[in-house]
Amino acid sequence: MKKQYLFGVFLALLTIGLVCCNKEDDRLLEINEITVDNYPRIDGSSSTEPLNTLIACKLLGWGYEWRPYTHGNGIWRLEPIGEEIPDNFFEERIKSSQTHNAIINLIDNRTDMIISARKMSADEKTYADNLGVSLIETPIALDALDFLVNKQNTINSLTVKQVQDIYGGNITNWNKLGGDNETIKPFIRNPNSGSQEMMKEIVMGNAEMPDWEVGYTDDEVISTMASVYSELSVFQNGICFSPHYYKEYIIREAVGAGNIKTIAIDGISPDENSIKNKTYPFVANVYVSIRSDMNHNSMTYKLYEWLQTEAGKRVISESGYVPN
Repeated sequence: MKKQYLFGVFLALLTIGLVCCNKEDDRLLEINEITVDNYPRIDGSSSTEPLNTLIACKLLGWGYEWRPYTHGNGIWRLEPIGEEIPDNFFEERIKSSQTHNAIINLIDNRTDMIISARKMSADEKTYADNLGVSLIETPIALDALDFLVNKQNTINSLTVKQVQDIYGGNITNWNKLGGDNETIKPFIRNPNSGSQEMMKEIVMGNAEMPDWEVGYTDDEVISTMASVYSELSVFQNGICFSPHYYKEYIIREAVGAGNIKTIAIDGISPDENSIKNKTYPFVANVYVSIRSDMNHNSMTYKLYEWLQTEAGKRVISESGYVPN
C-alpha cells in the first residue's frame, strides 16, 4: 500500500513537472505584447521564406504544415493554417522579395527586418553608404552551397580546387576529372542573387570576385533557383550550385529535380551533420538584418533579439535550418 502511495505521488509530481515544462516551453515561444497589428514587416531570400512563415506562426499561435505550392511547379512551401489568420497578413507582413531586393527594401526602409542567405554585396553596401544607411547583420543559422550535376554524369565527387578550376576556366572537359569526354558547361546565377554571392565569397574567394563573371553568356546565367534544376536536366554536361536548404526543403518535386544529383566536395556530402560540424567545405551563414538606427524598444528589435535566444534557435531548427 505504501509503495502504491509513493508511486502515485511520483506520478503526480512527474505530471506537474511536465506541465510546468510545457508552460515554460510555451512562454519561451512568446514575445511580450507581439500581435498581428504590431508584427514587423519581414522580407527575405526565397530560401528563408519557410523560416519567416514559421516564426510568425509560432509567435502568433497559428498552425502550419508543408504543402506543395498551390500554383504547381513542384515547389513546396510551409503554409499557415487557421481561420483566425487575417486576410492579407502574409502578403503584407511576410514577403519573399529574393535576396537582393530584400536587402534593398531594408536599406530603403520599405521593410523592418530581413532574413537572408548572405550579407550585403559590395554593390548593395555602396548603395547603402550613399544613402547614409548602415545595417546590423547577425548570423543565426547555417546553410551550405551544394554543387549539382545531371544524374547521367559519372562524376560523384570533386575537390575544392577542381570546382574553382572549373569556374576559373582552367578545367573545361569532364574527362580531366575522370568523367566522359564532354565539354563542361558551368552555369552561374544572376549577379547579386543570394547563391551567386555565396559562390563568389565561399567558393571562388573575394579576391577573384571583380572579374569572375566576365565571359559568361546569357544562356549560362540562370535567373531563378528553380531554373537551375530544369537547365541541368537538359544539359547533361552542366554543373551549377544551389543553397542546400532550398534543395532539400523547397524544390523537392520541381521540373528536372529528379534528374539531378548532388556531388560530394573533398569526399564529404552536404547534410545536417557536415553542415553543423562545418566539415563540408562550403558552409555559409544565414543572417537576420536590421537597420542600425532601429529603435531598441520596437517590436522589430525584440524579434531580432529573440531569434538569438534558445527559443529562437528551437524554431530555426524546426524549420530545417541548422542553428548557428
